[in-house]
Amino acid sequence: MSKLASAQDFSKQGVADAIAVLKQQFGDRLSESEAVRSHHSHTTTRIPQQLPDAVIFASSTQDISDIVSACHKYGCPVIAFGIGSSLEGHVNAPFGGICIDTSEMNNVLNVNTEDLDAVVQPGVTREALNEYLRDTGLFFPIDPGANASLGGMAATRASGTNAVRYGTMKDNVLALEAVMADGRIIRTGSRAKKTAAGYDLTRLLVGSEGTLGIITELTLKLYGVPEMIAGGICSFPSIEAACNAVITTIQYGIPVSRIELLDEVQVRACNRYSGLELPESPLLLLEFHGTEAGVAEQAELFTSIAGDFTDAEFVWTTDAAERKKLWKARHDAYFATMNLMPGGSGVSTDVCVPISRLAECVNETHQDIQDAGLLSTIVGHVGDGNFHCMPLAMPDDKDMNARISKFVERLSERAIRMGGTCTGEHGIGQGKQQYLLEEMGESVEFMKMIKTTFDPKGIMNPGKIFF
Repeated sequence: MSKLASAQDFSKQGVADAIAVLKQQFGDRLSESEAVRSHHSHTTTRIPQQLPDAVIFASSTQDISDIVSACHKYGCPVIAFGIGSSLEGHVNAPFGGICIDTSEMNNVLNVNTEDLDAVVQPGVTREALNEYLRDTGLFFPIDPGANASLGGMAATRASGTNAVRYGTMKDNVLALEAVMADGRIIRTGSRAKKTAAGYDLTRLLVGSEGTLGIITELTLKLYGVPEMIAGGICSFPSIEAACNAVITTIQYGIPVSRIELLDEVQVRACNRYSGLELPESPLLLLEFHGTEAGVAEQAELFTSIAGDFTDAEFVWTTDAAERKKLWKARHDAYFATMNLMPGGSGVSTDVCVPISRLAECVNETHQDIQDAGLLSTIVGHVGDGNFHCMPLAMPDDKDMNARISKFVERLSERAIRMGGTCTGEHGIGQGKQQYLLEEMGESVEFMKMIKTTFDPKGIMNPGKIFF
């Protein structure tokens, strides 16, 4: 059995020694302020905060190497931080230690327009990269919703609304540079579109949630901005009807770029929050990319499919301003949901199932929410079988929070039972450790063996992924 780090493996003296040494090098770029430490452990969920002992603002790969080398020497935990938008407690410091803030490493280092790739530092956000690319005719498609840092997106294997067409971060990272647990700097992969050279360390580090190394540079795939983009919405009489329309669309091979589901509670919330007047029934939002003729054909094909499941009209447009209006409900979904219970907290959780089981899984989940007496929305990047629930409760409502915990447990087990996963894009972090063994079985032991080989002292983001 592989041994992972626990509280007794990290001494207060070791942490203090690492901080003392690093304070000499980094001066006022090292902060022990409670406010700064608190900001760097916020979890955006109900998972309690666990503060690091210090935060260091790194500005280069060498900075990170120096920090990790010191932490390795003194046995001090180290946690990487982008902008803190992760949802499963990834940036918490359960054993204290040093948090490395990479936000100052925010440069686009190179754009190779002919080869459709870019080299960036980890603190570059997805919006900043696309703004930088604005005049090149290229864009980076992965959109997890939040304006997350690209280093964090790679570390958590993020995806989002465009994943049905463009894939996830694992499909769009060609190569990377990383600082490993002893401070060594390695490079994995290259700018070539494929390779058969050795183990695929790039894919191993993408999604490792900072437990194996800290990503300090990324080489990313880029795509040409489509000639034409069309967006549309369509209401359905039931969750099952909407999901069956999605399944048929994917099985027909229509190359949709986005296909998002909002249940009736989410639509109602968006109407109230955003001043919309959408029918308060399950809603699909779609986007098509391609030539003018291509997007028109895709829209017409979906219109035909939708007609088998709803009497409502599929309304679509290629006008950018009108598309923005149509998508407003989805863009405001998080804030609209939180507005349903002022002062409450939301538990954002996600699962993913094979597309053939989507309708069954979402329908059972919808009924489960009602049977449990929860107030929750359902939204989903349903083109690849991924959907999210966000049950709400007041922080001091112990009964409701207990019911939510049981619901999340049933949801994860339901997805696994249907051949899916307990998390399509949020990651394991601290929030879903208990479901990893159920889903992955004996392979979890091999994951632990990899972890202890790469990080024998267990300093890299300890307490995440595994118990």
